[in-house]
Amino acid sequence: MRPSRMALYLETDRLLLRHFTENDAELLIELDSDPEVMRYLSGGVPTPPEKIRREVLPRLLDQYEKWDDMFGTFAAHEKAGGEFIGWFILRPKAEGPTDEVELGYRFRKAAWGEGYAAEGSTALLHKAFTELGMRMVWAETMFVNRGSRNVMKKIGMTHVQTYWPDLPPIEGAEQGEVRYEITRDEWELGGASGSRAVG
Repeated sequence: MRPSRMALYLETDRLLLRHFTENDAELLIELDSDPEVMRYLSGGVPTPPEKIRREVLPRLLDQYEKWDDMFGTFAAHEKAGGEFIGWFILRPKAEGPTDEVELGYRFRKAAWGEGYAAEGSTALLHKAFTELGMRMVWAETMFVNRGSRNVMKKIGMTHVQTYWPDLPPIEGAEQGEVRYEITRDEWELGGASGSRAVG
């Protein structure tokens, strides 16, 4: 299903990002049911469907209201055919500075290796720094998640920290978590661009 233009948050050459709605629980359930998708998040354990319906989706919807639709978690669809491929995050920490936001994403396995993570993330950086007035964007992943780390490097982010949080028993957890950052000044020097924001 192709998202209506009214729901769009941002678009790129190949992707449409939109707000989730209360009717999207099954999309999230399917995404989180793939052990490979969840490998670096829960050790491959699916998110229980009832948790998605009762906790995860309501929390995502509440975030739009909290941040006046500027930040949150956004469903990602391929422009060609409208297929749901996963989601992107652009949001501040609840207790953190309001001019720093987290960038993240989670995709269905069928969408891996297509360059969507870098394409959508590049567009979100552009929106964060040109429209939303952010000073810095950060992202975190497990050290062993080489694919995500490569995306962070590709879009101009710099590794600033490796740390060892209290993680579930996931293979590779002993190597820690990594944090990457990019400031608006660094982004401007890099000349990054490539998004068309909607709304």
